[in-house]
Amino acid sequence: MNEIMDQDYHPKFMLRAIELSEIAYKSGKGLPIGCVIVRNGKIIGEGHNEIFERVNPTSHGEMVAIERACRNINDLQLSECQMYTTLEPCPMCLGAIYWAKIHKVYYANTNADAAKVGFDDTFIFDELRKSANERKINFLYVPDKNAITVLEEWKSKDLISAQPWNDK
Repeated sequence: MNEIMDQDYHPKFMLRAIELSEIAYKSGKGLPIGCVIVRNGKIIGEGHNEIFERVNPTSHGEMVAIERACRNINDLQLSECQMYTTLEPCPMCLGAIYWAKIHKVYYANTNADAAKVGFDDTFIFDELRKSANERKINFLYVPDKNAITVLEEWKSKDLISAQPWNDK
């Protein structure tokens, strides 16, 4: 294992993520990806890939761990937390990490490592760089006054300042 030059890094948490990745594939529940979320030196959420068990392509280890951590502390923000995951996060998980405001992410394998064994999500990163009309999946803007009305009503109630994705 490479020496990590980060005072916050604790190998025991990565070892737990690796254990979870083994559980995922050996149980047949998902791909070999595990994740733990740590706050103040304690695991507050953990998970492994569960796409087969849940029949849900969004049940990645990071997504499961974020969900459990948020529920355990009853908060949508994990700003004081570190994530330990066995694989560099995919675009979906990366978005969730930003929404949850996780402070730091440690990962054991890169996206290039994953591509070598058949988990290549490079095409999604490539698609995100394109405008909506250039993507392989058709994205069509269909404006509707009723849809914008709901957003405007919500904004008029000044609920946005109280939302958990805003800084506390």
